[in-house]
Amino acid sequence: MADRNIRWGIMGAGWISGKFASDLKHAQGVELVAVASQSAERAKSFAAEYGIPRAYDNYEDFAADPDIDIVYIGTLHPMHKDCALRCLRAGKAVLCEKPFTMNAAEAEELIQTARENNVFLMEAMWTRYLPAIVQVRKWIETGEIGEIKSVTANFSFDIGWQPEHRLLNKELGGGSLLDAGIYPISFASMVFGKQPDRIASSAHIGATGVDERFSALFVYDGDRTALLNGGVRLMMRNEAYIYGTSGYIHVPNFLAAREAFLRRADGADISFKDKRETRGYLFEAEEAMRCLREGLLESPVMPLAETLEIMRTMDALREQWGLEY
Repeated sequence: MADRNIRWGIMGAGWISGKFASDLKHAQGVELVAVASQSAERAKSFAAEYGIPRAYDNYEDFAADPDIDIVYIGTLHPMHKDCALRCLRAGKAVLCEKPFTMNAAEAEELIQTARENNVFLMEAMWTRYLPAIVQVRKWIETGEIGEIKSVTANFSFDIGWQPEHRLLNKELGGGSLLDAGIYPISFASMVFGKQPDRIASSAHIGATGVDERFSALFVYDGDRTALLNGGVRLMMRNEAYIYGTSGYIHVPNFLAAREAFLRRADGADISFKDKRETRGYLFEAEEAMRCLREGLLESPVMPLAETLEIMRTMDALREQWGLEY
């Protein structure tokens, strides 16, 4: 693929797939060749809107299309596993939207299948590849704020009481953890480079049986901590702080970060601002394509082992709440 365009297909014709398709237009060496939806009307409408030559009304024919190199999966959460398996078994690389799967057992099955078929697989945790977050990692790696001791990160919004909404529908993978909470959890994983040794948490399970909001305290060796919040029926300030022995880093709206601020104990203030014109999904697509062109089967920025461990952490949280999918 080093000397030709990489050909993308999109599974799912909803909101998130539209945002991804819009950003993909800004990438170099790309062709968006096909989209699939279980609704023929939605597939055709999506294809017309984004200039995609082929629209499929079923996933079987889509997965068999020989002109697709890599698939972005933007379907509803419970469909991720089956959609990804279909593509991996057809020899197609996969960029699967978060949450990667519904639970760790499903994630393990996907990873095993990708390795058995020698095919690239990556979780679409877009936050990891944003320029501001890349800068945050550089500050941490160069010791700008010393040894990391504590992280706080919140992502919560209020959709109101809409019992028919997918976010409040357990059968559709609703709830705060999979949709919102995964962002602060993945952020803490990125900062500490591991999962917590101990977890204390509390969740409010609403009338529809999903976790409407939660709070979690992650404890790591050396008494390092992360305080994380997620919700779909509670408005919060969606920001992150990383506290070290020599200063701290503040990332406003960290999951879609356009800026980051460093304050050192010696009084120095450093800021980073990203003036991108795209929403930000472009960067995860570029990373996936870089890996394909270099013959990598996973991204070193979001390795599959970490994706699996994050899913296990979320399983542990739900076990504390008595919530199963």
